[in-house]
Amino acid sequence: MGNTLADLTYRFLFPDATQADPEGMGLVAIGGNLDVDTLRCAYQQGLFPWFNTGEPIMWWSPEPRCVIYPETFKPSKSLTRRIKRSDWWLTINTAFGAVIHACSEARAYSDGTWIHASMIDAYQNLHAHGDAYSIEIWQHKPDLSTNHLTDQNLIGGLYGLKFGQAFFGESMFHRATDASKAAFFVLMRLAKLSGFAWVDCQLPNAHLLSLGASILPRDEFLSKLAKQVTQPNINWSAISGKPHRLADLLNDDIWQYRNHAIIDIQS
Repeated sequence: MGNTLADLTYRFLFPDATQADPEGMGLVAIGGNLDVDTLRCAYQQGLFPWFNTGEPIMWWSPEPRCVIYPETFKPSKSLTRRIKRSDWWLTINTAFGAVIHACSEARAYSDGTWIHASMIDAYQNLHAHGDAYSIEIWQHKPDLSTNHLTDQNLIGGLYGLKFGQAFFGESMFHRATDASKAAFFVLMRLAKLSGFAWVDCQLPNAHLLSLGASILPRDEFLSKLAKQVTQPNINWSAISGKPHRLADLLNDDIWQYRNHAIIDIQS
């Protein structure tokens, strides 16, 4: 990234969440834009945009905050069995556009989606600048020698942002049972190896709590986040764009890590 957090904080001065929202309703600021540097500044100060089409941009910092600790995360026995028995494959940062569009599709339990066109454009820009990442789960081994990665083969995934040693989960989807949980399992393995204290999940819900999410007071979250985003960035580029058999990730010995980078997955 071309700018330090200090530079961005000076240029994009968001309100202090604890002062702007003392009652803990979550809404901290309204307005601004979704440019790359604006979003970088917001996330590194613990804020994220969340608004409907036709509304002004709203910036949120929930009280409390939902997080998951990679160090203590354990996949359920049923998910472990599913991964062991499956022929699924995974990739990292290979089909970001397909993942975010799949996440934007309205769910059966919801009338709409907050991942509208302006948000999709904004996060694709972050991805182009190396800040946003996706994890993809495939029914069969994807052919990465062509640009014809079929959506029918893409059965699950998630996307989020990475700054320093902080990962901010945004959304996930599945087209096969447990496929989004499998993507989350991959994220937890990466986050643990990368030394992340937690993965930010923003707002709690039943699905996240079933995965082992915890609740942090906002002031504690913001205090610890300020330290995490200044830590060395863990490079995932060496393992991006390569297909790996999902079941192999159950073996800790396949990961190779050196000098702030996960340099390979030996499938």
